[in-house]
Amino acid sequence: MRALGRLLLLLLVVAVIGGAWLMYRLNQPYKGFSEPVFVEFEHGTSTRSIATMLKQKGVIEDRWLFLAARALRRKNLQAGEYRFDKASTPLEVFSRIARGDIYYMELLIPEGYNMFDVSDAVAKLGTMKAETFLAAAKNPALIRDLDPKAPSLEGYLFPSKYRVYRRTTAQQICRMMTNEFRAQWKALGSHANVHNTVTLAAMVEREARRPEERPLVSSVFHNRLNIGMKLDCDPTTVYAALLENRYRGTIYKSDLANTSEWNTYQHLGLPPGPIANPGLSTIKAALAPAETHYLYFVAKADGSGGHNFSESLHQHVAAVAGYQRAVHR
Repeated sequence: MRALGRLLLLLLVVAVIGGAWLMYRLNQPYKGFSEPVFVEFEHGTSTRSIATMLKQKGVIEDRWLFLAARALRRKNLQAGEYRFDKASTPLEVFSRIARGDIYYMELLIPEGYNMFDVSDAVAKLGTMKAETFLAAAKNPALIRDLDPKAPSLEGYLFPSKYRVYRRTTAQQICRMMTNEFRAQWKALGSHANVHNTVTLAAMVEREARRPEERPLVSSVFHNRLNIGMKLDCDPTTVYAALLENRYRGTIYKSDLANTSEWNTYQHLGLPPGPIANPGLSTIKAALAPAETHYLYFVAKADGSGGHNFSESLHQHVAAVAGYQRAVHR
Protein backbone atom coordinates (compact mmCIF):
# COMPACT_ATOMS: atom_id res chain seq x y z
CA MET A 1 0.00 0.00 0.00
CA ARG A 2 2.87 2.31 0.82
CA ALA A 3 4.36 1.65 -2.62
CA LEU A 4 1.03 2.44 -4.24
CA GLY A 5 0.78 5.62 -2.22
CA ARG A 6 4.24 6.69 -3.25
CA LEU A 7 3.37 5.94 -6.89
CA LEU A 8 0.20 8.01 -6.71
CA LEU A 9 2.10 10.81 -5.05
CA LEU A 10 4.73 10.65 -7.76
CA LEU A 11 2.05 10.73 -10.47
CA LEU A 12 0.43 13.71 -8.77
CA VAL A 13 3.73 15.56 -8.62
CA VAL A 14 4.37 14.80 -12.28
CA ALA A 15 0.88 15.97 -13.17
CA VAL A 16 1.31 19.19 -11.22
CA ILE A 17 4.71 19.86 -12.77
CA GLY A 18 3.41 18.95 -16.23
CA GLY A 19 0.40 21.19 -15.80
CA ALA A 20 2.54 24.07 -14.60
CA TRP A 21 4.90 23.60 -17.53
CA LEU A 22 1.97 23.47 -19.94
CA MET A 23 0.48 26.68 -18.54
CA TYR A 24 3.92 28.28 -18.74
CA ARG A 25 4.19 27.38 -22.42
CA LEU A 26 0.62 28.52 -23.14
CA ASN A 27 1.38 31.91 -21.62
CA GLN A 28 4.70 32.44 -23.37
CA PRO A 29 4.50 35.17 -26.07
CA TYR A 30 5.86 34.18 -29.46
CA LYS A 31 6.50 36.07 -32.69
CA GLY A 32 7.93 34.20 -35.64
CA PHE A 33 7.41 36.95 -38.24
CA SER A 34 8.97 40.33 -38.95
CA GLU A 35 6.07 42.05 -40.75
CA PRO A 36 2.37 41.88 -39.80
CA VAL A 37 0.77 38.69 -41.14
CA PHE A 38 -2.79 37.86 -42.17
CA VAL A 39 -4.36 34.44 -41.70
CA GLU A 40 -7.79 33.66 -43.13
CA PHE A 41 -9.95 30.71 -42.05
CA GLU A 42 -12.85 29.63 -44.20
CA HIS A 43 -16.06 28.33 -42.63
CA GLY A 44 -15.63 24.69 -41.65
CA THR A 45 -11.83 24.85 -41.23
CA SER A 46 -10.78 22.27 -38.64
CA THR A 47 -8.89 23.18 -35.49
CA ARG A 48 -5.91 21.15 -36.67
CA SER A 49 -5.83 23.05 -39.97
CA ILE A 50 -6.07 26.35 -38.14
CA ALA A 51 -3.16 25.31 -35.92
CA THR A 52 -1.12 24.36 -38.98
CA MET A 53 -1.79 27.69 -40.71
CA LEU A 54 -0.88 29.64 -37.59
CA LYS A 55 2.36 27.67 -37.27
CA GLN A 56 3.23 28.27 -40.94
CA LYS A 57 2.68 32.03 -40.54
CA GLY A 58 4.83 32.18 -37.41
CA VAL A 59 1.96 33.17 -35.13
CA ILE A 60 2.51 30.18 -32.82
CA GLU A 61 5.64 28.17 -32.19
CA ASP A 62 4.07 24.69 -32.21
CA ARG A 63 0.76 23.29 -33.39
CA TRP A 64 0.20 21.29 -30.22
CA LEU A 65 0.16 24.46 -28.11
CA PHE A 66 -2.88 25.76 -29.99
CA LEU A 67 -4.53 22.34 -29.79
CA ALA A 68 -3.85 22.31 -26.04
CA ALA A 69 -5.46 25.73 -25.71
CA ARG A 70 -8.49 24.42 -27.61
CA ALA A 71 -8.72 21.42 -25.26
CA LEU A 72 -8.61 23.70 -22.21
CA ARG A 73 -10.98 26.42 -23.41
CA ARG A 74 -13.43 24.31 -25.45
CA LYS A 75 -14.85 27.24 -27.43
CA ASN A 76 -15.92 27.41 -31.04
CA LEU A 77 -13.54 29.13 -33.43
CA GLN A 78 -14.77 31.88 -35.77
CA ALA A 79 -14.08 32.05 -39.49
CA GLY A 80 -12.59 35.19 -40.99
CA GLU A 81 -9.32 36.98 -41.60
CA TYR A 82 -7.07 37.83 -38.66
CA ARG A 83 -4.13 40.20 -38.47
CA PHE A 84 -1.19 39.49 -36.17
CA ASP A 85 1.41 42.20 -35.63
CA LYS A 86 2.97 41.48 -32.25
CA ALA A 87 4.09 38.62 -30.04
CA SER A 88 1.12 36.77 -28.54
CA THR A 89 0.70 33.76 -26.30
CA PRO A 90 -1.07 30.65 -27.62
CA LEU A 91 -3.96 31.40 -25.25
CA GLU A 92 -4.23 34.97 -26.56
CA VAL A 93 -4.24 33.74 -30.16
CA PHE A 94 -6.90 31.17 -29.36
CA SER A 95 -9.05 33.75 -27.52
CA ARG A 96 -8.91 36.16 -30.45
CA ILE A 97 -10.11 33.54 -32.89
CA ALA A 98 -12.74 32.25 -30.47
CA ARG A 99 -14.31 35.69 -30.05
CA GLY A 100 -14.10 36.49 -33.78
CA ASP A 101 -11.71 39.41 -33.50
CA ILE A 102 -11.35 39.54 -37.27
CA TYR A 103 -9.44 42.26 -39.06
CA TYR A 104 -11.36 45.15 -40.60
CA MET A 105 -10.85 48.78 -41.54
CA GLU A 106 -13.18 51.71 -40.90
CA LEU A 107 -14.25 53.76 -43.90
CA LEU A 108 -15.56 57.14 -42.76
CA ILE A 109 -17.56 59.11 -45.32
CA PRO A 110 -18.48 62.65 -44.18
CA GLU A 111 -21.64 64.42 -45.31
CA GLY A 112 -21.17 66.21 -48.61
CA TYR A 113 -18.50 63.94 -50.08
CA ASN A 114 -19.00 63.36 -53.79
CA MET A 115 -18.11 60.08 -55.45
CA PHE A 116 -14.64 61.40 -56.30
CA ASP A 117 -14.01 62.15 -52.62
CA VAL A 118 -15.39 58.74 -51.64
CA SER A 119 -13.13 56.98 -54.15
CA ASP A 120 -10.11 58.76 -52.67
CA ALA A 121 -11.16 57.72 -49.15
CA VAL A 122 -11.52 54.10 -50.28
CA ALA A 123 -8.12 54.20 -51.98
CA LYS A 124 -6.49 55.31 -48.72
CA LEU A 125 -7.45 51.96 -47.20
CA GLY A 126 -4.94 50.41 -49.58
CA THR A 127 -7.17 47.64 -50.89
CA MET A 128 -8.00 49.09 -54.32
CA LYS A 129 -7.30 52.04 -56.59
CA ALA A 130 -9.57 55.07 -56.61
CA GLU A 131 -10.41 54.37 -60.25
CA THR A 132 -11.71 50.92 -59.34
CA PHE A 133 -14.21 52.28 -56.87
CA LEU A 134 -15.15 55.19 -59.12
CA ALA A 135 -16.00 52.78 -61.95
CA ALA A 136 -18.40 50.94 -59.64
CA ALA A 137 -19.92 54.20 -58.35
CA LYS A 138 -20.63 55.38 -61.89
CA ASN A 139 -22.92 52.39 -62.47
CA PRO A 140 -26.43 53.29 -61.20
CA ALA A 141 -27.76 49.71 -61.32
CA LEU A 142 -27.93 49.39 -57.52
CA ILE A 143 -30.32 52.31 -57.24
CA ARG A 144 -32.27 52.09 -60.51
CA ASP A 145 -35.44 50.77 -58.83
CA LEU A 146 -35.52 53.74 -56.45
CA ASP A 147 -34.31 56.37 -58.91
CA PRO A 148 -34.70 55.33 -62.57
CA LYS A 149 -33.15 58.63 -63.70
CA ALA A 150 -29.98 58.34 -61.61
CA PRO A 151 -26.92 58.83 -63.88
CA SER A 152 -24.69 57.20 -61.24
CA LEU A 153 -24.74 56.26 -57.55
CA GLU A 154 -23.91 59.87 -56.66
CA GLY A 155 -26.26 61.02 -53.91
CA TYR A 156 -26.90 57.48 -52.68
CA LEU A 157 -23.47 56.64 -51.22
CA PHE A 158 -24.80 57.51 -47.81
CA PRO A 159 -22.39 59.32 -45.45
CA SER A 160 -21.58 57.08 -42.49
CA LYS A 161 -18.90 54.84 -41.01
CA TYR A 162 -18.51 51.46 -42.69
CA ARG A 163 -16.62 48.30 -41.78
CA VAL A 164 -14.51 47.16 -44.72
CA TYR A 165 -12.41 44.02 -45.04
CA ARG A 166 -9.35 43.52 -47.22
CA ARG A 167 -11.35 41.40 -49.66
CA THR A 168 -14.37 43.72 -49.78
CA THR A 169 -14.97 44.71 -53.40
CA ALA A 170 -15.93 48.11 -54.77
CA GLN A 171 -19.37 46.75 -55.64
CA GLN A 172 -19.85 45.50 -52.07
CA ILE A 173 -18.91 48.89 -50.62
CA CYS A 174 -21.37 50.58 -52.99
CA ARG A 175 -24.06 48.14 -51.92
CA MET A 176 -23.42 48.85 -48.23
CA MET A 177 -23.75 52.58 -48.85
CA THR A 178 -26.84 52.41 -51.01
CA ASN A 179 -28.47 50.00 -48.57
CA GLU A 180 -27.86 52.53 -45.81
CA PHE A 181 -29.47 55.22 -47.95
CA ARG A 182 -32.49 52.97 -48.50
CA ALA A 183 -32.86 52.40 -44.77
CA GLN A 184 -32.62 56.13 -43.99
CA TRP A 185 -35.05 57.09 -46.75
CA LYS A 186 -37.55 54.45 -45.69
CA ALA A 187 -37.39 55.69 -42.09
CA LEU A 188 -38.37 59.18 -43.29
CA GLY A 189 -41.66 57.80 -44.64
CA SER A 190 -41.66 60.40 -47.40
CA HIS A 191 -43.58 60.03 -50.66
CA ALA A 192 -41.58 62.79 -52.35
CA ASN A 193 -39.71 62.21 -55.58
CA VAL A 194 -36.42 60.62 -54.56
CA HIS A 195 -34.42 61.89 -57.52
CA ASN A 196 -35.44 65.54 -57.15
CA THR A 197 -35.15 65.49 -53.37
CA VAL A 198 -31.63 64.07 -53.27
CA THR A 199 -30.50 66.25 -56.18
CA LEU A 200 -31.61 69.39 -54.36
CA ALA A 201 -30.29 68.13 -51.01
CA ALA A 202 -26.85 67.58 -52.51
CA MET A 203 -26.65 71.23 -53.58
CA VAL A 204 -27.79 72.36 -50.14
CA GLU A 205 -25.15 70.12 -48.57
CA ARG A 206 -22.36 71.68 -50.63
CA GLU A 207 -23.54 75.25 -50.07
CA ALA A 208 -24.54 75.26 -46.38
CA ARG A 209 -21.54 74.78 -44.11
CA ARG A 210 -23.60 75.55 -40.99
CA PRO A 211 -26.33 72.98 -40.17
CA GLU A 212 -28.81 75.63 -39.04
CA GLU A 213 -28.66 77.27 -42.47
CA ARG A 214 -29.64 74.19 -44.44
CA PRO A 215 -33.40 74.92 -44.36
CA LEU A 216 -32.66 78.53 -45.42
CA VAL A 217 -30.47 77.53 -48.36
CA SER A 218 -33.11 74.96 -49.28
CA SER A 219 -35.74 77.70 -49.27
CA VAL A 220 -33.68 79.78 -51.72
CA PHE A 221 -33.49 76.91 -54.19
CA HIS A 222 -37.19 76.06 -53.76
CA ASN A 223 -38.18 79.71 -54.26
CA ARG A 224 -36.07 79.98 -57.41
CA LEU A 225 -37.48 76.78 -58.85
CA ASN A 226 -41.02 77.99 -58.16
CA ILE A 227 -40.54 81.18 -60.19
CA GLY A 228 -38.46 79.63 -62.98
CA MET A 229 -35.22 81.33 -61.96
CA LYS A 230 -31.84 79.70 -62.56
CA LEU A 231 -30.32 78.17 -59.43
CA ASP A 232 -26.82 79.62 -60.04
CA CYS A 233 -25.26 77.08 -57.69
CA ASP A 234 -21.44 77.30 -57.70
CA PRO A 235 -20.90 73.65 -56.66
CA THR A 236 -22.68 72.50 -59.83
CA THR A 237 -20.04 74.23 -61.94
CA VAL A 238 -17.35 72.48 -59.93
CA TYR A 239 -19.06 69.14 -60.43
CA ALA A 240 -19.33 69.71 -64.17
CA ALA A 241 -15.58 70.35 -64.25
CA LEU A 242 -14.92 67.23 -62.16
CA LEU A 243 -16.92 65.10 -64.58
CA GLU A 244 -14.85 66.52 -67.43
CA ASN A 245 -11.63 65.95 -65.45
CA ARG A 246 -10.60 69.59 -65.67
CA TYR A 247 -11.32 71.05 -62.23
CA ARG A 248 -8.39 73.27 -61.14
CA GLY A 249 -9.24 73.85 -57.48
CA THR A 250 -11.22 77.05 -57.96
CA ILE A 251 -14.04 78.37 -60.16
CA TYR A 252 -13.03 80.29 -63.27
CA LYS A 253 -15.16 82.29 -65.72
CA SER A 254 -14.81 79.42 -68.15
CA ASP A 255 -16.44 77.14 -65.59
CA LEU A 256 -19.40 79.48 -65.18
CA ALA A 257 -19.73 79.66 -68.97
CA ASN A 258 -19.51 75.90 -69.40
CA THR A 259 -22.58 74.66 -71.29
CA SER A 260 -22.60 71.33 -69.42
CA GLU A 261 -26.10 70.30 -68.38
CA TRP A 262 -24.75 70.11 -64.83
CA ASN A 263 -24.01 73.85 -64.76
CA THR A 264 -27.00 75.60 -63.19
CA TYR A 265 -25.63 78.99 -64.28
CA GLN A 266 -26.42 77.96 -67.86
CA HIS A 267 -29.54 75.82 -67.46
CA LEU A 268 -32.86 76.22 -65.68
CA GLY A 269 -34.00 73.75 -63.07
CA LEU A 270 -32.15 71.02 -61.26
CA PRO A 271 -29.02 69.39 -62.68
CA PRO A 272 -29.37 65.84 -64.09
CA GLY A 273 -28.66 64.30 -60.68
CA PRO A 274 -27.03 64.81 -57.30
CA ILE A 275 -23.59 66.43 -57.15
CA ALA A 276 -22.69 64.95 -53.76
CA ASN A 277 -23.96 62.62 -51.05
CA PRO A 278 -26.11 64.51 -48.55
CA GLY A 279 -26.66 63.53 -44.95
CA LEU A 280 -30.01 62.87 -43.33
CA SER A 281 -30.50 66.36 -41.87
CA THR A 282 -29.89 67.92 -45.27
CA ILE A 283 -32.35 65.57 -46.95
CA LYS A 284 -34.88 66.67 -44.33
CA ALA A 285 -34.09 70.30 -45.14
CA ALA A 286 -34.70 69.60 -48.83
CA LEU A 287 -38.06 68.05 -47.96
CA ALA A 288 -39.05 70.82 -45.53
CA PRO A 289 -37.39 74.15 -46.43
CA ALA A 290 -37.80 77.19 -44.23
CA GLU A 291 -40.68 79.47 -45.15
CA THR A 292 -38.92 82.52 -46.58
CA HIS A 293 -38.94 84.81 -49.57
CA TYR A 294 -35.17 84.59 -49.96
CA LEU A 295 -33.80 84.34 -53.50
CA TYR A 296 -30.11 85.04 -52.84
CA PHE A 297 -27.34 84.32 -50.39
CA VAL A 298 -23.67 85.22 -50.14
CA ALA A 299 -21.00 84.09 -47.70
CA LYS A 300 -20.22 86.23 -44.67
CA ALA A 301 -16.70 87.58 -44.53
CA ASP A 302 -16.17 86.69 -40.86
CA GLY A 303 -15.01 83.14 -41.61
CA SER A 304 -17.96 81.63 -39.74
CA GLY A 305 -19.18 79.72 -42.76
CA GLY A 306 -22.50 81.53 -42.51
CA HIS A 307 -24.36 83.47 -45.20
CA ASN A 308 -26.31 86.68 -45.63
CA PHE A 309 -29.70 85.99 -47.20
CA SER A 310 -31.62 88.48 -49.34
CA GLU A 311 -35.10 88.70 -50.86
CA SER A 312 -34.22 91.14 -53.65
CA LEU A 313 -31.38 91.62 -56.10
CA HIS A 314 -30.78 95.11 -54.67
CA GLN A 315 -30.25 93.66 -51.18
CA HIS A 316 -28.05 90.93 -52.57
CA VAL A 317 -25.82 93.36 -54.51
CA ALA A 318 -25.33 95.35 -51.30
CA ALA A 319 -24.46 92.16 -49.38
CA VAL A 320 -21.94 91.14 -52.04
CA ALA A 321 -20.36 94.58 -51.97
CA GLY A 322 -20.09 94.37 -48.19
CA TYR A 323 -18.42 90.97 -48.47
CA GLN A 324 -15.91 92.24 -51.03
CA ARG A 325 -15.05 95.31 -48.93
CA ALA A 326 -14.47 93.13 -45.88
CA VAL A 327 -12.20 90.60 -47.60
CA HIS A 328 -10.11 93.29 -49.33
CA ARG A 329 -9.38 95.36 -46.26
